[in-house]
Amino acid sequence: MGGDHGPSVVVAGVRDYIRRYGGEGVRFVLHGDEQAIARELTRCRLSSDVCTVKHTDKVVAMDEKPAQAMRRGKGSSLWNAIEQVKTGEAGAVVSAGNTGALMAISKLILRMSAPGLERPAIVASWPTFRGVTAVLDVGANIDSDAEQLVEFAIMGEAFQSAVHGVERPSVGLLNVGSEDMKGHEEVREAHRILREGAFGIAYHGFVEGDDIAKGTVDVVVTDGFTGNIALKTAEGTARFVGALLKEALTSGLQSKIGALIAFPALRKMRRRMDPSAVNGGPLLGLNGIVVKSHGGADAAGFGNAIRIAVDLARSDYMTKVGAGLQRLGSVVEQTRAQPQSSEAVQ
Repeated sequence: MGGDHGPSVVVAGVRDYIRRYGGEGVRFVLHGDEQAIARELTRCRLSSDVCTVKHTDKVVAMDEKPAQAMRRGKGSSLWNAIEQVKTGEAGAVVSAGNTGALMAISKLILRMSAPGLERPAIVASWPTFRGVTAVLDVGANIDSDAEQLVEFAIMGEAFQSAVHGVERPSVGLLNVGSEDMKGHEEVREAHRILREGAFGIAYHGFVEGDDIAKGTVDVVVTDGFTGNIALKTAEGTARFVGALLKEALTSGLQSKIGALIAFPALRKMRRRMDPSAVNGGPLLGLNGIVVKSHGGADAAGFGNAIRIAVDLARSDYMTKVGAGLQRLGSVVEQTRAQPQSSEAVQ
């Protein structure tokens, strides 16, 4: 029921996933208004063999604050879906709804997967010149301190290794420059901890906005405010460039002939730039798989978010991420002790 378009995109996204990936062994439980969902199931020609509907007329509004959602959200479509992951009735949950509410209710019901971890983080798989870079956080934590940024780095490294098969992922901190004195205090402190802390992360240092698309590092760490703006700016830029190309290539007869000749290459480029091809950001650090879809995603985008959830549920992602998170306590304790040791030597 969530997102900008509700059941019309969610149900069409299920159909898109089945058409593109087969959907073998996958069943879907759709939570929300039974009548509204049934209309879309009929339109998309999906049977009860594939989709089960769990009726509720209670929803969490897109503008509802997380605290309100936790107090009043029990019995809503979002709450019920997450609860099915806790009980083991579902292997994963995908939602295009309210990001803050999704994070808060997921944390309340599923709990965090490691002691000391304060909040989950949303990770985006970002297409780059070198492949795919994991960028986190992209919306769950608007304001993050240095310790949380270090937590994100550890989670992001484990995610990139588990999901994208990178043996030793390199990690960078997003900043306004590469020099040590650049950025606000929390970013500089996180930089110091990651650089001086001996906990096995291949830390590259500061990276800038253009380094994301370059693929300079395998994991880019930032707070949710900056990450969400970067993500949506990239999505908007991709659509803008696509619109400009379409306008230029249809402006006259010669342009149209040229476009026809270049069509295979243009189609390949469009696929690489299509935001829906990488839609779906898992909430890292929970005792369960929760994937956040962009609220404005189309059916193809939502279908891709489903693919990510299914792939994660079938992989050893939780085990690998959990192993990485277990290092958090010793890492934080070690890095906190280091400045004191240095002062004692001086």
